[in-house]
Amino acid sequence: MHDPQELLKDGPQAVRRLARRRHDLDPAALADALRERNGAQAEVTRLRTELNRTARARRSGPPTEEEKASARALRTEVQRAEAAARTAAAHLTELLLSVPNIPLDAVPDGDSEKETVEIRRGGPAPRPADGARHHADIGESLGILDGPAAARLSGARFAVARGAGARLERALRDFLLDLHTREHGYTEQSVPFLVDRDTMTGTGQLPKFEDDLFRTQVGERELFLIPTAEVPLTNLVAGRLLDSRSLPLAFTACTPCFRAEAGAYGRDTRGILRLHQFEKVELVRVCAPEDAPAQLELMVNHAEECLKRLELAHRVVLLPAGDLGFSARMTYDVEVWLPGSGSYREISSVSDCGTFQARRADIRVKRPDGSRTPAVTLNGSALPIGRTVAALLEQGVREDGSVVLPEALVPYTGFRRILPGGDTA
Repeated sequence: MHDPQELLKDGPQAVRRLARRRHDLDPAALADALRERNGAQAEVTRLRTELNRTARARRSGPPTEEEKASARALRTEVQRAEAAARTAAAHLTELLLSVPNIPLDAVPDGDSEKETVEIRRGGPAPRPADGARHHADIGESLGILDGPAAARLSGARFAVARGAGARLERALRDFLLDLHTREHGYTEQSVPFLVDRDTMTGTGQLPKFEDDLFRTQVGERELFLIPTAEVPLTNLVAGRLLDSRSLPLAFTACTPCFRAEAGAYGRDTRGILRLHQFEKVELVRVCAPEDAPAQLELMVNHAEECLKRLELAHRVVLLPAGDLGFSARMTYDVEVWLPGSGSYREISSVSDCGTFQARRADIRVKRPDGSRTPAVTLNGSALPIGRTVAALLEQGVREDGSVVLPEALVPYTGFRRILPGGDTA
């Protein structure tokens, strides 16, 4: 959570500029709430001082009935002022929990694709979009994706993969986890898929995005289905004081992710690009503040390496301020080419969250000189299984309808080609 004094220290003009860059910030409401909280606290201090002064003044003898009544009235005023101060503090906290992270100066202004800065391209030359097939059509013709079965089971925005398709998903999970643990130095974690409200709040999903979350209620116990493994992975160190000499920490996990997609009505209704449930390999790093820039670049390289090994055309872009995720202060998107839609689509967002999540989750760093500071957290997808399957199908399909997979996956799948009808070779 932000320090309100720090957020407002550069004055109204700076806050208004921030509001232009991050459109979900109301600087006037924030200033009013801070003023209300400070005023309420000052009133509590004044009344307590007065109560203490009157108590000291009557120590020379027993209090009179008038003095007793006055003291009772003053104590009542103190209690009312304390209640008002708690309410004002709670209102400020609620507001601060809904204020997004502050973009770094290196992040461009804007909130659309035209302000996105392309950094580089990689992989083979993109296949032409003319005449290209959509992954849903390819998967159904191969017999490895069954949209109607998913709809019968759960309704819209769910998927069923079968045969070689299910094997391909399992191969991708193992390939990506092996790459990150054996070559990139991440420690694999097996984490809960259901977490409590505090855990969701620590990484910024609550209270801002409650409508996008699936929630369970058993008796009085409330738990949320995770939208990404970033949530449990980051919170593994919540409330901890980390020795700076042990940093950076690097975690990875493959988990199902559950998202209501409340704001995505009508978008990507075909295929497996935008589902209520999907699997994703997530990367999380925790470091000291001064190491954040290098750690961000390292994570982008780790995400991009997945696409290079999978022989997929892609590009890396820097997002503008208005397109950043709530908790991010800087984000690179790695976008994969999907010829079926003739566009690059995000397959990994790698974000530097600064101390934003660490302040909310109370993750601190202790330095050799004994000083303490909030940690920096970073996270990124590497990669979502469904979107990677879609890219492999659209970029790997051949004229005979078969799909050729990259050589790196063969040890995991046991086959190089998926044939029409679901056979493999």
